[in-house]
Amino acid sequence: MEGILELDVLIYPDEVRLATPEDIREWELETASQLSVPSPRLFVALYPYNPAAMSPNQETVAEELPFVPGQLIKVFGDKDSDGFYHGESGGLWGDVPSNMVAEVPVEDGIPDDVVVRRMLAIFEYDPWESSPNLDSDAELGFRSGDIIYVFGDMDPDGFYFGDLHGHRGLVPSNFLQPLPWN
Repeated sequence: MEGILELDVLIYPDEVRLATPEDIREWELETASQLSVPSPRLFVALYPYNPAAMSPNQETVAEELPFVPGQLIKVFGDKDSDGFYHGESGGLWGDVPSNMVAEVPVEDGIPDDVVVRRMLAIFEYDPWESSPNLDSDAELGFRSGDIIYVFGDMDPDGFYFGDLHGHRGLVPSNFLQPLPWN
């Protein structure tokens, strides 16, 4: 169809007029300021994930994000009806199975320098029985042989902040030993 001309128009209660480039820019800025972009949440991979070998839906393999244990993933939004988040790590974007990751609580944005370590529990720890602290509710109980992911450095009291199967809390460093990723 030759000869078709597309124009942007502004419709007001008392007039209709052609939109100028300045009108379009103003409208785009006004509209963009009304959008709320959710801030990303930080997750850590608990297990290795190779979509080509592990995806429950082979038709979506190309849309899924591969990762290794301890890898940090920025997640945007909530998980979908299939149990996947949408996330980014290392410049790659894709869907992330929610049962393979754990959220890292972050109070003031996502730090780029979070160190994640994999630790092996060498003793059982029950905060209610063994804790030297008055507030044992903030601590995480575990059994010998559990693998705990710790975030950041040890605090002055000798505790790490850790994750065990999605449960998070303080864990005593003297009950753990480093566990290599390989």
